[in-house]
Amino acid sequence: MGKKNTEDGALQKNVKPRSPKLCGTNYPLSIAFIVVNEFCERFSYYGMKALLTLYFLNYLHWDENLSTAVYHAFSGLCYFTPLIGALIADSWLGKFKTIIYLSIVYVIGHVVKSVGAIPDVGDTTVHVALSMLGLVLIAIGTGGIKPCVAAFGGDQFEEEHMEERTKFFSIFYMSINAGSVLSTVITPMLRGDVQCFGGDCYALAFGVPAALMVIALVVFIAGSRLYKRSPPQGNILLDVLRCIGFALKNRWRSSSKAPKRKHWLDWAEEKYSKRLIYEIKMVLRVLLLYVPLPMFWALFDQQGSRWTLQATRMNMDFSGFILKPDQMQMLNALLILVFVPIFDICIYPLIRLCKINLTALKKMAAGMVLAALAFVAAALVEINVTGTVVTAPMANESLLQILNLAGEEVTVDLADSDIFPKTLSSFEDPWEYQTLNLWANTTELNFTLDYKLSKSSCLLKFTEKEAYSLALYEEDTGIKCKLITDVIEKSDSGYAGLRFINGLANSTHITVGSEEFENVSGNYGVSMYKTVQRGEYSDVKCRSGQKEYAIDLGLLDFGASYTVIITQVSGDIMSFKKMEDIHANNVHIAWQIPQYVLITAGEVMFSITGLEFSYSQAPATMKSVLQAGWLMTVAFGNVIVLIVAKGGGLEQWAEFVLFAALLVGVCILFSIIAHFYTYVDPDELARMVDEEENEDLKKNGTGQPCVHMDQMVKSTKM
Repeated sequence: MGKKNTEDGALQKNVKPRSPKLCGTNYPLSIAFIVVNEFCERFSYYGMKALLTLYFLNYLHWDENLSTAVYHAFSGLCYFTPLIGALIADSWLGKFKTIIYLSIVYVIGHVVKSVGAIPDVGDTTVHVALSMLGLVLIAIGTGGIKPCVAAFGGDQFEEEHMEERTKFFSIFYMSINAGSVLSTVITPMLRGDVQCFGGDCYALAFGVPAALMVIALVVFIAGSRLYKRSPPQGNILLDVLRCIGFALKNRWRSSSKAPKRKHWLDWAEEKYSKRLIYEIKMVLRVLLLYVPLPMFWALFDQQGSRWTLQATRMNMDFSGFILKPDQMQMLNALLILVFVPIFDICIYPLIRLCKINLTALKKMAAGMVLAALAFVAAALVEINVTGTVVTAPMANESLLQILNLAGEEVTVDLADSDIFPKTLSSFEDPWEYQTLNLWANTTELNFTLDYKLSKSSCLLKFTEKEAYSLALYEEDTGIKCKLITDVIEKSDSGYAGLRFINGLANSTHITVGSEEFENVSGNYGVSMYKTVQRGEYSDVKCRSGQKEYAIDLGLLDFGASYTVIITQVSGDIMSFKKMEDIHANNVHIAWQIPQYVLITAGEVMFSITGLEFSYSQAPATMKSVLQAGWLMTVAFGNVIVLIVAKGGGLEQWAEFVLFAALLVGVCILFSIIAHFYTYVDPDELARMVDEEENEDLKKNGTGQPCVHMDQMVKSTKM
């Protein structure tokens, strides 16, 4: 065996004992700790991330665009920070210490994030500050350990156990997806099904991932005596950047009389080996293909933002089981586990049987097309979803609906307008909201009421961009008007909106589930809108005077808003009328399944194939450079979404179509670049470069290269 190196490089021995094995296999016992650590860490990350969009909306009270932008800013940061982690591990601390130290940062970030979700800790400014600080620390932690953990696991195997090492990476990948699936099911349940501090329990839902990250750290430390640790070897990415910088500087400083070189990187030959220069040339050819790739990730990562927001406006009832909108994300991780073997065992072999040459780059292009189709499907769903959404009024506009609470039919007329042409029956469900055109920010409008063969008028003041209900009720002196400000936005959690109008003389206290409508004043007093979970409410308690009544409100459905009018009491019976102000979500969440199927199939063809292609086209020493480049494509993809979310201003379905069209355009660009790409054999390259350098050494001179890239590449095209 070789020498044993501690990470400090202080202790060296000629004999290195073998690590204990798992149950008589060739698998080191140490990998059990690494796999459990990865499972817990991924549970921690995905469980926290699944909640973010709704947390921003419902807890921090941000709008959808800001919530989406911050979500993708965080996601992008998580893919920028791996560069920092790799530099620290390779150049300074080594993988083991890097994982330990950055995991501590990770845990602190989770704790800070959880504390920020406790309503009693400070005001909104404190909550935002703690949340952002926590997310930055989490991004540093998760991104920093990302390039270290898998590589550290691979380091545990002896060179003669390559087959076991390959299987380990499959197990490692399974632990990632298992953690993702479980966390995206469990943490939304902790958020929505457990109530604390008077609402959804975000503190608990964030606290459990924090606890899992603590467990991940403890488990990893527990196996520390079993690990094989390699000292820092230096970071190849820094060598690549220095070589490129030297070539550019040397080329810039060279005189016009200097002999020309076939490639601009050849200007680095005075300082760097030909082998390094040729390897960088190969990497740059692959990185050129990476330029269009961020667009794919711009679409893919919207599962946790725009698609989750879409789910909040859908019917989530699966025969009695109520799915949370943020649980739908688990479908991607679940489908990955199903699709990977299906593609490898069935689809790809069938394509080969059909004599179709489906190269890696063609698979990636097909993956882009599937992702674009997923967003077309999402746009079609969005068009139908918005059918139950009330469009907010614009400048110089208000919305109005009429509630006839009188005993007989009434006709409403607005001067110079025919928006209310029909007679409204007593307690008839209101018509759709009608748009009132105003000529100032605040405008008074005169309404004429025709009731029981007599006419009266109401002069009402409207403010632009607001929605109202006009309640008409009868008193001894005739019909009266009451203008009520409405809330037309649907709940971001899929809850039902509810308010009460009390037609009794006495005030009434009403309890609906865990919500209290306290002392709704009599003589047509109006309660505030409150949201309640979707469900059957058959025993709603109403206390009026000294007596308590029970009323059956029936089903309060997803996303609907209701006005309940208490009309009278007779003995032990309280009479009421339930009106639906905003229609319930009538598009089932199952209609999101096609877009998840398409985006996951696209991920299999694009992401997995892309990594395999990159590794096959780069020398062994440059694989980490390509890994860094690949992570950068994900980071920049999230930056694209951030820009569109803050600056686009499009309707959501149109934004989906825009992303699909952009990806199709990028796919065409990628296909053109790929058409001119020629596949290379890195091993053959290394052999030929070594031979050339040996010949140069024999000549005792540097010489000019006699072998060039175009002589080493195969003729295989895209």
